[in-house]
Amino acid sequence: MRLTVTTWNINSIRIRLPLIRQFLATCRPDILCLQEIKCRDAEFPWNEVRGLGFEHVEISGQKGYHGVAVLSRLPLATVEKGAFCRHGHARHIAVTLGADAGTAAGVTIHNFYVPAGGDVPDPALNPKFEHKLHFMDCMMAGPTRLRATRAVLVGDLNVAPLETDVWSHKALLSVVSHTPVEVDLFGRVQAAGPWVDAMREKFDPAEKLFTWWSYRSPDWESADKGRRLDHVWLSPDLRDNLEAITVHKEARGWEKPSDHVPVTAVLQL
Repeated sequence: MRLTVTTWNINSIRIRLPLIRQFLATCRPDILCLQEIKCRDAEFPWNEVRGLGFEHVEISGQKGYHGVAVLSRLPLATVEKGAFCRHGHARHIAVTLGADAGTAAGVTIHNFYVPAGGDVPDPALNPKFEHKLHFMDCMMAGPTRLRATRAVLVGDLNVAPLETDVWSHKALLSVVSHTPVEVDLFGRVQAAGPWVDAMREKFDPAEKLFTWWSYRSPDWESADKGRRLDHVWLSPDLRDNLEAITVHKEARGWEKPSDHVPVTAVLQL
């Protein structure tokens, strides 16, 4: 069977529910992982989401700029919310597909929203940046459920690790998301799984690849000053099952868009 997983920092699910409907008109993933849903559990649009065909919905909501959700057409066996954030932010949720999910049964999907880290890339001066580094340390320390076995890890990881993951490596070396300390730690988190960078399995590492374009750019498409902040990682035992990766860049040009675009992975299981 084909298992299709999409990750998207939606930047408020209540505001951008129409964009999800627009996206689903052409792409119908089995699993839709959302970050930055910006609502508490009771405020989540449960009925509308289930009306879109997702019978199995799990969220970790929170007032403010956090919150993650997993929308699934396939049955779920377990749900876990990892304590990776020392501040108690809702930044992780993991689901394992149930026995009725066919050959995808037993696959675990982790949905992460790593802290952005503020503007100053110095943990001594910027508590938000120090918190981001601590969060990634906790990911690397790895509770057993984070070990990479028959697992998919997706989300807004808020690091652009390669020189080709940013519009200008030189210009962004001192900008949070692409600093050497973040890139080094990000690489160690990936190696600790170990995890396979699914996007770079299908896109040459020498090719520019972005998933985020700032709201500050009035003409984002022509300027194309993007970064690859959204990621799809696979456990090594799923590497050969990867069929395709799609970055839905067109979504950045929709009405009232998120600054992130969806990324879809297709696995043949």
